[in-house]
Amino acid sequence: MNNVKTFLNSFLEYLQIEKNYSKYTIVCYEQDTAFFIEFLKEEGIDCLQDVTYSDVRIFLTRLYDKGYSKRSIARKISSLRSFYRFMLREKMVKENPFSLVSLPKKEHKNPKFLYEEEVEKLFEASDLSTPLGQRDQAILELMYATGIRVSECAKIHLPDIDFSFRTILIHGKGNKQRYVPFGSYAKSALEKYIEDGRTELLQISSSDTKTLFLNHRGGPLTTRGIRLIIDRLIKNTAETVHISPHVLRHTFATHMLNEGADLRTVQELLGHEHLSTTQIYTHVTKERLRTIYMNHHPRA
Repeated sequence: MNNVKTFLNSFLEYLQIEKNYSKYTIVCYEQDTAFFIEFLKEEGIDCLQDVTYSDVRIFLTRLYDKGYSKRSIARKISSLRSFYRFMLREKMVKENPFSLVSLPKKEHKNPKFLYEEEVEKLFEASDLSTPLGQRDQAILELMYATGIRVSECAKIHLPDIDFSFRTILIHGKGNKQRYVPFGSYAKSALEKYIEDGRTELLQISSSDTKTLFLNHRGGPLTTRGIRLIIDRLIKNTAETVHISPHVLRHTFATHMLNEGADLRTVQELLGHEHLSTTQIYTHVTKERLRTIYMNHHPRA
């Protein structure tokens, strides 16, 4: 296809430099665009400039026929709309065939979270007499106390933690930074782990890494490693089934709103760029308020 590599590379460079998107997000855009380009080859369309609205409709029909979810289709449309918007700006094409396409309505699912009783069981699961048990406890307490992402937890270094003010500098998506506070339980768990467990783990590798959480070999614990730890602990203790390690973040947000925190504060703590992303948790809290009302109001 004519100039497709040049167009795509320019677009990906734009996402990285101008939009400051994360590597993961850029890879998603690249995959979505490559998928569409493969479709064009199958249809015998040689130029990106020749794509029409009719071609896009055929592409969407193909996606539905292959059984893609509404969420996946919406993401592909959004990626390709951005791709053509960029090419239009750079005068690589004359029109954006995706501009008239509406995104399929997403399937709204309330985020799963742990009830307070389940959280308490989770905090009793680790063996605090071992270095790994102290590490796991610190991970759980910190993630529940702050609502940070698993990937953000893996990036924490010792200098990021301010114990006097009980705040941590978090390195979030798109290289955005934010400070989040943590409570007394997380503080105690972190101090115990850093003074005891982490020191022992560090001796295994003879390393001087500043990464907060270490694996059993004394090296930095990866995002995947933290996911496996949380997943194992949740499966062993929680009554709720089929939930992901991301549930601690959902639990943090839900419990904060249930206790009266305002939406803007929770948005800032979670590092959400848009308030609409945080609003998904209000569906859960509304259900709780309705239950309380129905159970306690004399004329409910």
